[in-house]
Amino acid sequence: MKVYGLFAVVLALLSPVASATEAKDVKAFTLDNGMKFLVLEDHSIPNANLYLFWKVGSRNEVPGITGLSHFFEHMMFNGSENYGPKMFDQTMEAAGGANNAYTTENTTVYTDWFPSDAMETIFKLEADRVRALTLDDEMIESERGVVTSERSTGLENSNFRAIWEEVKGAAFRAHPYSWPVIGHQSDIDNWSKQDLVDYFKTYYAPNNAVAVVVGDVSTRDVKKLAERHFGDIPAGKAPRPIHTVEPEQKGEKRVFVSKASVTTPNLMIAYKIPATSDPDYHALSLLASLLGDGNSSRLYRQLVDEQQLATDIFVYMPESFDPNLFYIYAVAADGISPEALEKGIYRVLETVKTEGIDDKELQKVKNGKLMEFYRTLETINGKADTLGSYELYFGGYEKLFEAPEDFNRVTRDDIVNAAREYLAKSRRTVGILDKAEPEDELAALPATSNERGE
Repeated sequence: MKVYGLFAVVLALLSPVASATEAKDVKAFTLDNGMKFLVLEDHSIPNANLYLFWKVGSRNEVPGITGLSHFFEHMMFNGSENYGPKMFDQTMEAAGGANNAYTTENTTVYTDWFPSDAMETIFKLEADRVRALTLDDEMIESERGVVTSERSTGLENSNFRAIWEEVKGAAFRAHPYSWPVIGHQSDIDNWSKQDLVDYFKTYYAPNNAVAVVVGDVSTRDVKKLAERHFGDIPAGKAPRPIHTVEPEQKGEKRVFVSKASVTTPNLMIAYKIPATSDPDYHALSLLASLLGDGNSSRLYRQLVDEQQLATDIFVYMPESFDPNLFYIYAVAADGISPEALEKGIYRVLETVKTEGIDDKELQKVKNGKLMEFYRTLETINGKADTLGSYELYFGGYEKLFEAPEDFNRVTRDDIVNAAREYLAKSRRTVGILDKAEPEDELAALPATSNERGE
């Protein structure tokens, strides 16, 4: 069977899902205050959701107020003009709904799921906290303590977070991606109430949001409720664009992280790559899948199953407004040094660069990407999250419906060229997490003048 033919077979098998949603099914409108809505009617179940994408993440912060984006994820549930502390959750749950939220380097997203007949209640709740969020002194201090605990617990309990924070900080010396989304502890300790007021006014204006509604709704009703509850919220001044460009990295960077509780070394290798909107995105995404997606990926198969250098390994490539990092994270097997594991990873990467990939392997990762793509679109939640992501990161929600062919157009040479260009030594930052060995550290220090016999 020809390669393209195999892709077509997979697409045909998924055609009920593929044909269920097309670009023309998405209805878009923008309120006079600049707030954009995307609506996708899906009457498969009597439920709906509202995903509110706020274009604010840790990249919008500056030294001194790092972590504020994540902090507002907490504060948005602690009271507004018409709904007191904790009433947001109580009111939503009484209407049969549920919610969550997440903050990234680029966005803060609030997610609501509810029976369709509760939509107006959800719109009231969301609009009220945008119009008049309560920034109570006592609540600010309470949540400051919660975030402090979250930060310290996360660093203690997660080896990934402990090494990730240090690698990011070393990889970026100018761009705000350098600090963790949760912020630096000294900043968490010292945000002022005025810092919060100014940040909220700047970034929680309706013209800085994209709302996505998917489910058993009508576009007409969504527009009516949007105008009724969000339409009178004034637009804000457009936030200042992020103009800082990370200087070109001209050589490898390395960091060592000491942690007493680590059992075997952890290794993170991060390579500088372009923003998600770059034409090389699809080749890099397929490269990430080929290297580290599942037990049949090259890194896992060779380093975990065959050579037993690692117990786990994966690749992570975040969606990003600005150039970011392509991460390889591995946990060494018992008795394996970080140096041996690192060399093993480079050997696998080198085979991709020098020997390339065959048609069968290329088709496997394409089929996997296609199945993952359509599996996401099987649920109303997946549709809402993906529509919003494409609207923000790819230049418009319409790009979502071009994605299968965008991936299919990627050739073997495209992937090999991406590996050669971006997985280069001069673009990488290497982090090792391990127990400190004082005697080894002393042995590595330069000799003093007396030790040289001078």
